[in-house]
Amino acid sequence: MDFELPPLGEGLIEVELVRWLVKPGDRVERGQPLMEVLSDKATMEVPSAFAGQITHTLAETGSKIKVGHIVMQYADANEAVPAAAHPASTGPKPVMVRGELSGLLRSNAPVNGTVAVLPVAAPSVRHLARKLGVELSRIRGSGPGGRVLLDDLTQHLKPTSADAVKKTDAPKVDYGTPGTRTKLLGLRRKIAEHMVEAKRAIPHYTYVDECDLTDLVRLRMQLKETFARVGVKLTYLPFVVKAVARALKQIPVVNATFDEAGQELTLHDTYHIGVAVATPNGLIVPVVKDADKKDVAAIAADIERLSQEARTGKSKLEDLKGGSFTVTSVGNIGGLISTPIINSPEVGILGLGKVVKRPVYDAAGHIRPADLLYLSFSFDHRVLDGAIGAAFGNAVIAQLQNPGALLLPERFA
Repeated sequence: MDFELPPLGEGLIEVELVRWLVKPGDRVERGQPLMEVLSDKATMEVPSAFAGQITHTLAETGSKIKVGHIVMQYADANEAVPAAAHPASTGPKPVMVRGELSGLLRSNAPVNGTVAVLPVAAPSVRHLARKLGVELSRIRGSGPGGRVLLDDLTQHLKPTSADAVKKTDAPKVDYGTPGTRTKLLGLRRKIAEHMVEAKRAIPHYTYVDECDLTDLVRLRMQLKETFARVGVKLTYLPFVVKAVARALKQIPVVNATFDEAGQELTLHDTYHIGVAVATPNGLIVPVVKDADKKDVAAIAADIERLSQEARTGKSKLEDLKGGSFTVTSVGNIGGLISTPIINSPEVGILGLGKVVKRPVYDAAGHIRPADLLYLSFSFDHRVLDGAIGAAFGNAVIAQLQNPGALLLPERFA
């Protein structure tokens, strides 16, 4: 029987095959993921609409496939499968997941040896569960057939102190192997195409300024443990996103997107701030929606959720769309100043360096220690001149240097 690529979302007619999650000879259940596909930087799993056994896969990794095209063939669970469809096997019998065992039982096939029944879960969920010390066997999955999802893990994490909020490991980056050739595929190719188009179309200019973050550093240290008790990891980034949202209200022309074909600039009255996240496969930009209406704690929780989903390849398509300005940070890795590439069709981006302690002069001419952050802005010179860029930079700095006001509702700030 043929399996066609099903509709994956409104307006999606073509995707790229990232990898197969099954192979010929595998038994699958309804709802079990068959493949990972990529569209608009969002990686998603395609679930099975049948119970049966895979006989052939008809698309190659890296190829473009359209909705409605036949991508695999299978035998229904009640049909006999030709011997040729079963891959030759040697050595010990592999451990089976719950779905495979139930498929064998339904078909009355003999089961020899000791079979360990494991919870049904994607590799990314198993990896995260191991890192968090959560036993999947104790979790009731909310997915199809009891499948354990990422959301099922989060309810088991209830930190009660600052020490309970564990620092997550940085994504493992592939730095390459000498003497090899690698084809750009999947997310890496999407990023390459997007960056080339942005640099081709947008005349960038970069504006850098220094921000005294001493008061914000002190405030964050006072609040870290309080936020941690309710499971929120407080970094500098939520404060920056909040400051940017308020600055955009003061300089509306920066909160815009430019339609090159129509030569039309749209100034937005919503404040959806993209936050660049480094993943093992490249940089993607999930969006904190309505940042102006959320407090710092809500923004911090959004960033944590969006970042985790991005790193595990579970970003939702709606979380990657609609941004009007982007913030990117290399401060946790290193570096003071950058020249970030604008996330087209937006007209501006802010790059954050690391916070460094430096001696500075106060108003009375005395030297004091200060925590400094360098802000690197890139703007689209077609629509924003240097004076506007400087005005926006000043507005962001003014917000960051009055951090207590960032915790208050906007009407009090």
